[in-house]
Amino acid sequence: MQHTKFVVKVSRVGLPCAEYVQRIDRKPIQTTLERNLALLMGRITAMEVLQSLEKSKWTPEMVAVQVNR
Repeated sequence: MQHTKFVVKVSRVGLPCAEYVQRIDRKPIQTTLERNLALLMGRITAMEVLQSLEKSKWTPEMVAVQVNR
Protein backbone atom coordinates (compact mmCIF):
# COMPACT_ATOMS: atom_id res chain seq x y z
CA MET A 1 0.00 0.00 0.00
CA GLN A 2 1.38 3.39 -0.97
CA HIS A 3 1.04 6.58 1.05
CA THR A 4 1.83 10.13 0.03
CA LYS A 5 4.36 11.96 2.17
CA PHE A 6 5.98 15.31 1.55
CA VAL A 7 9.46 16.76 1.59
CA VAL A 8 10.21 20.47 1.61
CA LYS A 9 12.68 21.60 -1.03
CA VAL A 10 14.35 24.97 -0.52
CA SER A 11 16.35 27.07 -2.93
CA ARG A 12 18.70 29.75 -1.74
CA VAL A 13 19.33 32.86 -3.77
CA GLY A 14 22.58 32.52 -5.69
CA LEU A 15 23.07 28.76 -5.23
CA PRO A 16 22.65 26.45 -8.24
CA CYS A 17 21.30 23.38 -6.40
CA ALA A 18 18.28 22.86 -4.19
CA GLU A 19 18.39 21.50 -0.65
CA TYR A 20 15.86 19.47 1.30
CA VAL A 21 14.78 19.95 4.91
CA GLN A 22 16.41 17.30 7.10
CA ARG A 23 15.47 18.39 10.65
CA ILE A 24 12.91 20.87 11.91
CA ASP A 25 13.44 20.57 15.66
CA ARG A 26 16.47 22.90 15.64
CA LYS A 27 16.93 26.56 14.94
CA PRO A 28 17.97 27.13 12.19
CA ILE A 29 16.36 24.28 10.26
CA GLN A 30 18.92 21.75 9.00
CA THR A 31 19.03 20.99 5.29
CA THR A 32 20.70 18.34 3.14
CA LEU A 33 21.57 18.04 -0.54
CA GLU A 34 20.44 14.41 -0.69
CA ARG A 35 16.72 13.79 -1.08
CA ASN A 36 16.88 10.31 0.45
CA LEU A 37 18.06 11.91 3.74
CA ALA A 38 15.24 14.45 3.73
CA LEU A 39 12.56 14.43 6.40
CA LEU A 40 9.33 12.80 5.20
CA MET A 41 6.37 14.70 6.63
CA GLY A 42 2.62 14.67 6.55
CA ARG A 43 0.84 17.48 4.72
CA ILE A 44 0.07 19.57 7.83
CA THR A 45 3.66 19.48 9.08
CA ALA A 46 5.01 20.34 5.63
CA MET A 47 2.62 23.31 5.41
CA GLU A 48 3.86 24.56 8.80
CA VAL A 49 7.48 24.34 7.61
CA LEU A 50 6.55 26.24 4.44
CA GLN A 51 4.93 28.98 6.51
CA SER A 52 7.94 29.26 8.81
CA LEU A 53 10.33 29.60 5.84
CA GLU A 54 8.09 32.02 3.97
CA LYS A 55 9.79 35.14 5.32
CA SER A 56 13.36 33.90 4.95
CA LYS A 57 15.90 34.14 2.14
CA TRP A 58 14.92 30.66 1.01
CA THR A 59 12.27 29.79 -1.56
CA PRO A 60 10.41 26.75 -0.13
CA GLU A 61 8.48 24.23 -2.19
CA MET A 62 6.50 21.16 -1.10
CA VAL A 63 7.24 17.97 -3.11
CA ALA A 64 5.02 14.86 -2.91
CA VAL A 65 6.74 11.46 -2.52
CA GLN A 66 5.09 8.02 -2.75
CA VAL A 67 6.11 5.76 0.15
CA ASN A 68 5.48 2.01 0.46
CA ARG A 69 4.29 0.87 3.86
